[in-house]
Amino acid sequence: MIDRLPVTMALSALLASATNLPVGRGSKPPADVSPPYFLLYAMPATLSGAPLADEHEDVFFVYQVTSVSGPDPAKPDSRGIADQAEWMADKARKAFLGRDPATGLWLRTLTIPGAKVIARSLDVEAGGTNDPADAIMSYVQRFRFDLTPA
Repeated sequence: MIDRLPVTMALSALLASATNLPVGRGSKPPADVSPPYFLLYAMPATLSGAPLADEHEDVFFVYQVTSVSGPDPAKPDSRGIADQAEWMADKARKAFLGRDPATGLWLRTLTIPGAKVIARSLDVEAGGTNDPADAIMSYVQRFRFDLTPA
């Protein structure tokens, strides 16, 4: 069975390095970080097929990425806007799903100890929502990662 924590850590590192934006795993990044940032959530896993004791079984995990836009700290009356949230969603899609047009290979390698990524896809894209009370705009996407033991 493939452990989930190394997958979560690898996805978090890939998203942060590919976008140059902070990533919080399941919660807001440290208190001194202001938007824009990403939130990465591991969605509940559904298992079927061979028993959990079968160490050679493939698995897929779904992760939610919430892009959180916000006011520009240099502009006191600014607000998070849809354009910024969509720009961030584009960056997340490119980070996880971008391919080299010449070779078809992933632009960003996803290295997970004991596992090989055999497929990546956009599972659901719920889109943007806003919260006028705190000037935040967010954009939700879910990505699926299929893995096989290495």
